[in-house]
Amino acid sequence: MIKVLMVCMGNICRSPMAEGVLRRTLQDAGLDRWVSVDSAGTHSYHIGDPPDPRAQGTARLRGVSIGELRGRQVADMDFEKFDYILAMDGSNLATLKRRAPARSQHKLRLFLSFSRKYPNLDVPDPYYGGPQGFEDVMDMIEDGVAGLLKELRLALEGRQGAAG
Repeated sequence: MIKVLMVCMGNICRSPMAEGVLRRTLQDAGLDRWVSVDSAGTHSYHIGDPPDPRAQGTARLRGVSIGELRGRQVADMDFEKFDYILAMDGSNLATLKRRAPARSQHKLRLFLSFSRKYPNLDVPDPYYGGPQGFEDVMDMIEDGVAGLLKELRLALEGRQGAAG
């Protein structure tokens, strides 16, 4: 199984939205048996909290349920457990790079490195903004997930080819 971790600062806006979109996309593609997804924050501000109500509402309007998710902080074991550790912005990527052991550095990437429309940009934190900020973030996440899905399909094909 391929394991993907989405990471933002507090794990109540961007990363749970990305987790929810990827989960739904994997289910729709019939790949949820081979790819798992989780999310976490680089900081401990919101451990145990549900996603921000605005994030939940924006996701719900796009057919994605994230209300059951709870905030958690990135743990040392995550660097071993996950195959892809995707940061929502450069600041969180830098934090992950400082924490990750050398053998796990190759797993760390900027989430929008998979995007066609927003390549290598930061997904802005919508926490202090209004509803449009959450909509804009969801647009970016949906595009990034579309590119990530292509990457995951290739990785799965490679694993099946190596196993066969």
